[in-house]
Amino acid sequence: MNGIVLRYGMAAAALVVSFSGALAQQSKSPIPIPLGLLPIQFPKDNPYSAAKAELGKLLYFDPRLSGDNTVSCATCHAPQFAYTDGKPVSTGIRGQKGGRSAPTVINRAYSLAQFWDGRAATLEAQAVGPIANPIEMDQTHDACVAKLRGIAGYRQLFAKAFGTEEFTIDHVGKAIATFERTVLSGNSPYDRYKAGNKAAMTASQIRGMDVYFNKAKCDQCHEGVNFTSNAYHNLGVGMNKPNPDEGRFVVTKNPADWGAFKTPTLRDIARSAPYMHDGSVATLEEVVEFYDKGGEPNKNLDKTMKPLKLSAQEKADLVDFMRALNGEGWQSIKAPARFPQ
Repeated sequence: MNGIVLRYGMAAAALVVSFSGALAQQSKSPIPIPLGLLPIQFPKDNPYSAAKAELGKLLYFDPRLSGDNTVSCATCHAPQFAYTDGKPVSTGIRGQKGGRSAPTVINRAYSLAQFWDGRAATLEAQAVGPIANPIEMDQTHDACVAKLRGIAGYRQLFAKAFGTEEFTIDHVGKAIATFERTVLSGNSPYDRYKAGNKAAMTASQIRGMDVYFNKAKCDQCHEGVNFTSNAYHNLGVGMNKPNPDEGRFVVTKNPADWGAFKTPTLRDIARSAPYMHDGSVATLEEVVEFYDKGGEPNKNLDKTMKPLKLSAQEKADLVDFMRALNGEGWQSIKAPARFPQ
C-alpha cells in the first residue's frame, strides 16, 4: 500500500489541490462549503441570495406545484432517501410510473447538463421540467404560475427574492435551482483522509481506494471532487430488453450516444439505492459484480467496459470505499413545517 496516494494520476492530483483550494476560498462562497468540495459557481443571471434559496426550498417541497396538489419535487427527491426516492422508478401524479430512477439532487450544483440523458442544459431548466410532465406533476407552467400568484404569501416572497410579484415560470425555476445548489455533501471519511486524517478511513476502505483508482480504474468515469465526469456511457444496462431505453441518443440523434446515460456522482452512493438509470441493481455489491463482468454486451457497449477480475476481498473493499464517500451537509436541510398561504 506504500505510495497509494501518489499513484492516482492527474484527476486525483487535481482533487488533492481542490481540497486546499476549497478551504482557502470558503470565505468567498455565499454558502458554507463542506470539506472536499469547490466553491459553488452560481450563474451570472441567477446569483445567490438567501431570500431566493428560502423561496426555492418552499417551492421544492410544496405539492401545490403539481396539478392535483399531491406531488412535489421532494416526492421523488426526498431527504430521507439522500434526495432520491429509494425506488427503481419514480411514481408521479395519479400513481403513474416513470421509466427511470430518480437521480440524487445532492451536489447537483457541480453537474453540467441535467437528467440521465442531459436534455436540460441548466439546473434552472431541469427544475421546471417535471412540473409540466404529464406523468410527473402534470401542471402547465402557466397554470402553475397562476396558482402561485393566487397565494399572497408567495407573492410577497417572490417580491423579496426577485423584486416583483409578477413572476414567471423562469423565476420559479431560478428559485428552485438556487435552493438545489445548496444541497451539498462533503466532509466524508474520504475527504478527511485526504486532508490528513489517516484514521478517517478503515483499513478495508484504504484498500478499496487502491482498487478504485488503480486496479478497477473507476475514476475513468467517476472522477474529480464530485466523482463524476459528467459524461455519457453505455454500460449495457437494460439493453437486452425488446425496446431498450435509448438514453442520450434520443436527445442528440448521434448513433454514438445510443444507450448511453450520464455518469452519476458517487457522493453518498451508499444511501441512494437502487442503482443505474432504471433502478435495476439493488445493492452496491451487485453494482460491483456488474462492472466486474464487464457490463452487458450490446452494439454500443462503452470501450472502457472490460472484465475487472477482482477477487472477493477486492470487491468487498471497493464497496467499503464507496461507503467512505457518505458525507455531510445536506442533512441539515429540513422540510418546511408550513407553506405560504
